[in-house]
Amino acid sequence: MGKGAYLKKITSGVQKWRTVEIGEKLDGSSPPSVFIGNFGYPKVYVGPMIAPYEGDTSVLDTPESWISGNKTQDDIIRFRLDLVRGKHQVGIKELENRLVGKLQEISLAKNSVDSEAEFKHKPRGFTFSEDHQPFGPSAGLERFEIGNVKWEPHLQKAYYDTDLKAADAAVDAYREGVLFSQIQKAFSTGTLGISKNRKLVPTRWSITAVDSALADSLFAEVQWFETLDSFQVYEFSSLNNYYAVILTPTPWQYEWIEAFIHIMGKEEMVFSDHEFLRPKSEYSAVGGCYYSCKFAVLEALKRMKKQAGAIVLREAYEGYVPLGVFNVRENVRSALKEPHREFGSFRDSLNYVSTRLRLPLSRFIEQGPLMREMLTSRQTTL
Repeated sequence: MGKGAYLKKITSGVQKWRTVEIGEKLDGSSPPSVFIGNFGYPKVYVGPMIAPYEGDTSVLDTPESWISGNKTQDDIIRFRLDLVRGKHQVGIKELENRLVGKLQEISLAKNSVDSEAEFKHKPRGFTFSEDHQPFGPSAGLERFEIGNVKWEPHLQKAYYDTDLKAADAAVDAYREGVLFSQIQKAFSTGTLGISKNRKLVPTRWSITAVDSALADSLFAEVQWFETLDSFQVYEFSSLNNYYAVILTPTPWQYEWIEAFIHIMGKEEMVFSDHEFLRPKSEYSAVGGCYYSCKFAVLEALKRMKKQAGAIVLREAYEGYVPLGVFNVRENVRSALKEPHREFGSFRDSLNYVSTRLRLPLSRFIEQGPLMREMLTSRQTTL
């Protein structure tokens, strides 16, 4: 079973959660938050996500604050299921559509946005995904209005610069301190990029696109730094996951290996992907988490002003629920801000990490070509 099929099987079994109960009319506040689906592409379902209460609802769609704020998995799921999704089908190039215009305003907003919605029927259901955060009930939109919106200044500047490529606009905003989640929403609603190329981008695709754009920009700088002079191990645990990041005193090389242990029963599933020296040209077999982790590692290397290789191991345990690739990005970011352990050889670093893992280390080595290469190369000791 491939990773995508496996995670879909997990999400299909998520049944215990109750979503917010609302009728066909809703007055509330968007965090700000929008969702662009991919079903039916290039005609897709788009719409706002609204909490059924007014005021500052930003925490509902700011994943950067969840790990540092010690939010539990239950906390995150509960307030994500408070978000009601309205939807309406449009073509990806229909940026003059009145609803799309409102969604663009929301995606550029600096603060939560007062919102009023009327639905074609009572919203129902909920959605979990391995790519994006969960959300609550949804329904077709009959009417949608928003209050006054104050735009985030750096995103506003990018919106009016119609000669700047979308990837470059994302990088510029990131360098100015704009949160990843804000950049991704602006990217998704077609507010960034060269005028003739602007279009709606499904949420799950826009997340990977921004992760990739930022990682590529960081790599362009990191590849010229001096390499580390030791093997370093960083760790972090949260949301029923354990992460170990091993930085190696080598030029850039990267491997992501993840294990899902007894999530649905007695299964032990291990998936991996890697790259040597240059970024992958094809989409990763393990999905968007590959790019989220890569961005987080390169961000830390830029902060250190060092070049290194990275082997990242993840274990997900019983009780784990797919919450989107933010889980990987923010946990790896958190790991790389923790104190680290230094080792004189790759074997020594692996021997330490093996004491922290629930699966035998051999399972990761079997799945990881880069790990095997490192174990047999002269770079395993300094």
